[in-house]
Amino acid sequence: MKDVLMQTYIIALPILLGYIVWLLQEQKKKQEQDAKERDERIAEERKKRDANSAGTMLLLRVQLIEYHGKYMKLGKIPSYAYENFCEMYEAYHRLGGNGMITKMKQEIEELHLKQKGE
Repeated sequence: MKDVLMQTYIIALPILLGYIVWLLQEQKKKQEQDAKERDERIAEERKKRDANSAGTMLLLRVQLIEYHGKYMKLGKIPSYAYENFCEMYEAYHRLGGNGMITKMKQEIEELHLKQKGE
């Protein structure tokens, strides 16, 4: 009886251990695959977010240029329009925009201050 149990143990133990090792390897493969898919999803979402930010920045730039042209031509800017311009500029700047729009903002600020100090 003891020999039969020992024989069963000797046969079953390697099979059981082999199965456990196989399960662990499959689990590791699954985790690696999931991590790869997650990284791909994150990269795709980052591309979309960057494209969205770039598009938003371009739309803000167009609107800021239009405001600048309109109110510089008029020689004055209403307070609500000045506030809108400043808020759009801040959003534009946070998105990474700068350059000529900064110069336009300075000109609009001078226009606004000149109008207030008249």
